[in-house]
Amino acid sequence: MAELQALTPCAGLLPVTRGAVSLSEVDVGAITSVAPFRGREAALSAALEAAHGMAFPAPNRATGRAGARAVWFGAGQAMLLGPAPEAALAEHAALTDQSDGWAVVRIEGAGVEAVLARLVPVDLRGGVFRRGHTARTMLGHMNVSITRVGAEAFQIMAFRSMARTLVHDLTTAMAQVAARGEAG
Repeated sequence: MAELQALTPCAGLLPVTRGAVSLSEVDVGAITSVAPFRGREAALSAALEAAHGMAFPAPNRATGRAGARAVWFGAGQAMLLGPAPEAALAEHAALTDQSDGWAVVRIEGAGVEAVLARLVPVDLRGGVFRRGHTARTMLGHMNVSITRVGAEAFQIMAFRSMARTLVHDLTTAMAQVAARGEAG
């Protein structure tokens, strides 16, 4: 009988460093889609604050911090990353476990904005896209969520099935930026 092993989406692919930029897989814990019921947005935000210490995020924003973060994911939807949702949230929103469906990586270092500029059609420079800002956008040909989590750090979420392509595209862009000396 075969012994099955649970693997992370980027198992064997990461971590990678090219020049001053590093790419690593992030275990964010549980990933739960939170979609407020009509007219329950304020109540959900209050319940989320009471249960997990963060409000429901405004469009293109993330709330909380590493280990417990809510990331805007589109009109009327956010992803709760980290804790399993408190049962009380189900009174105000539809909750769906998405934990196995996403690859989550962190890309950071001097030159990270130059790396992402090669792949993403959104201006991610620090003066425009600050810590806590998030966007649903394209990275190459993949739909992703990008959140700035530090001065030179981003968290990227892509469908688990695209993990290998995500790592390949980012690593290629990292190597190009390193070769050109575009850090900083």
